[in-house]
Amino acid sequence: MPKIAAYQAPLSHIAPPDAIELIRARVKWCEDAGVALLCCPEAILGGLADYAPDSRQFAIPTAGLASVLAPLASRTVTTIVGFTELAADGSLYNSAAVFQQGSVVGVYRKLFPAIRHSVYNAGRETPVFGAAGVTFGIVICNDSNFPEPAAKMAAQGATLLFIPTNNALPASKSAEKTAAAAQNAAIARARENHVWVVRADVAGRTGDLESRGSSAIVSPDGGVLQAARPFDEDLLVAEIA
Repeated sequence: MPKIAAYQAPLSHIAPPDAIELIRARVKWCEDAGVALLCCPEAILGGLADYAPDSRQFAIPTAGLASVLAPLASRTVTTIVGFTELAADGSLYNSAAVFQQGSVVGVYRKLFPAIRHSVYNAGRETPVFGAAGVTFGIVICNDSNFPEPAAKMAAQGATLLFIPTNNALPASKSAEKTAAAAQNAAIARARENHVWVVRADVAGRTGDLESRGSSAIVSPDGGVLQAARPFDEDLLVAEIA
């Protein structure tokens, strides 16, 4: 039964080198604690491009991703890292990389960019991945509001679903309602597919944006085993069956 973790990171447009240092400390902790899979938030490397003055400022070329993530290399911890991907054709994708033993073993691209006129292109694939004897899928934030992606991954054998999330919204929006909606979506996807669901969000306030943080670990029967502290950095850990 592997241990998994969800990192609720501070809400901020943290440049990739600084964000990598932040994540590396969590990877080290996970190594010491025997955690096999660590999920980080959506766009933890640089923040959401939709809110950036220059949408390409922190975009990472697909071909250069392994070099950027190299400091996170671990023999025992597989890390899921959200970032803005610059594809070879110049398109931007809201993506999550699966970084395992020093290599990028796969990338998931968000299917449903949350903002109507997002700078991100929509992904098309619903891949599954493997680590520590577990088959898992990834859906990014708004994707979890749609039943189909999770169902497709479960049909491919996924028993665990990670949801990298970045619920940074204008302060005029209700952070409490946003977090509650995210939890309801996680519970629904868990029950529908009888899978573990792990959401990793950002939390805090910066400028005119805020996020309560909706990080949680949900069991296949829809029970919320752990939920992160509101508006604060946190790390959730659980052993899954």
